[in-house]
Amino acid sequence: MRWFRRLPLSLVFTALALLHVAGVAALALWIAPWLAQPWMAWAIAIALDVPLLAYHVRRAFAPMNSLFRTLAGTVASYRDGDYGFSLSPIGHGELGELVGAHNRLGDTLREQRQALVQRELLLDTMVQNTPVAMLLVDPSRRVVHANLAARKLLGEGRKLEGQSFEALVARAPDALREALERGGDGMFTVGDDNDLDNSGEEIYHLARRQFRLNGRHHELVLLRVLTAELRRQEVQTWKKVIRVISHELNNSLAPIASLAHSGAELLRRGQYERLPVALTTIEERARHLEGFIRDYARFAKLPAPRRESVAWGRFVAQLRTQVEFACDDKHVLEHDFARFDAAQMEQGLLNLLKNAHESGSGPGEVRLSLRRTHDAWRIDVLDRGSGMNEAVLANALLPFYSTKRHGTGLGLALAREIAEAHGGRIALLNRESGGLCVSLVLPD
Repeated sequence: MRWFRRLPLSLVFTALALLHVAGVAALALWIAPWLAQPWMAWAIAIALDVPLLAYHVRRAFAPMNSLFRTLAGTVASYRDGDYGFSLSPIGHGELGELVGAHNRLGDTLREQRQALVQRELLLDTMVQNTPVAMLLVDPSRRVVHANLAARKLLGEGRKLEGQSFEALVARAPDALREALERGGDGMFTVGDDNDLDNSGEEIYHLARRQFRLNGRHHELVLLRVLTAELRRQEVQTWKKVIRVISHELNNSLAPIASLAHSGAELLRRGQYERLPVALTTIEERARHLEGFIRDYARFAKLPAPRRESVAWGRFVAQLRTQVEFACDDKHVLEHDFARFDAAQMEQGLLNLLKNAHESGSGPGEVRLSLRRTHDAWRIDVLDRGSGMNEAVLANALLPFYSTKRHGTGLGLALAREIAEAHGGRIALLNRESGGLCVSLVLPD
């Protein structure tokens, strides 16, 4: 019956129907002369033909039933993740098309499974060999996955899967335990407090992320060693600091030494009328050097902010005694308060306002804008100077970066440090009609 599978189903049904209709008609005509009523002949013929028809249908559809059972078995195998089955082609009929489509589905599933296995293998290799310690914790606070770095850091190289996360934290160094108890992301140092040169310290960055996996809440804990990277950056920063300080010291000490020598010559020659000019220049350079060193000390020793409730009206009035600017937010000045360290914020805004005056903007075009957002205060310092190009915008907030001939590169950096110490941020953007907007956002 293999040839039967190649026939279209419509042709099979039509042939069986015609065959049995013809058989019923012939049988009814043959027995009709012996019966009183013609309908009785048709009834007897149909009754005799029904078992034969059932037998033929069952025999004819047996290969198809076998094929359908095979298809059901392969589909069940696909459901269980086994894609190694395929069926032999059986021609070009409807069944042949069904078998062909089934085989193409199996080929596609096999290819996708192989690609998925390769990606999983690649991902597992990357996760296991990354220097970042990774732990996946389930809702019952058990470790369900830990890579090699996590095993080395928290388990002395042993597997951590199945262990209690709290038990691991309890055995971890105090700094890591405190960082985890604080919650959120952060940095901490693990090492010997008696290590004077910090050679045994390790600096880590902790990141924690919550997400749903298979409908359940999980937590991903990431621990990254930053010691080498931070020490490289520290060395580069110190080199830059030394270059800047050396440059400023030379710019001030060289003229002072030269003018002191000139003053001595003037005294020796008795030319006293030129001495005041030399002494005034020496004083200016000495004061510049004093201010430069004071700014560096202030930036390096910025304490944690002491927040207090500050009335905007009183705060802005105090700023106006030191620098000129416009502020038209009358309602804010008369009624609103904010919480911040008044001394630090005054220093940061003074730097921004002085920069605005030095940008080439007219005195009346420097403006301070205060605006309340959903959960923060936005403070904008606006000018109509020349603005900044893309390169300067990208580097202006970095310490020691300055485009001014005698700039220290600490004004904007100090303002950024103050904003971030308050949990806020600072941004620079050019204004459409010219000038710069320095936007400082403070959480309320």
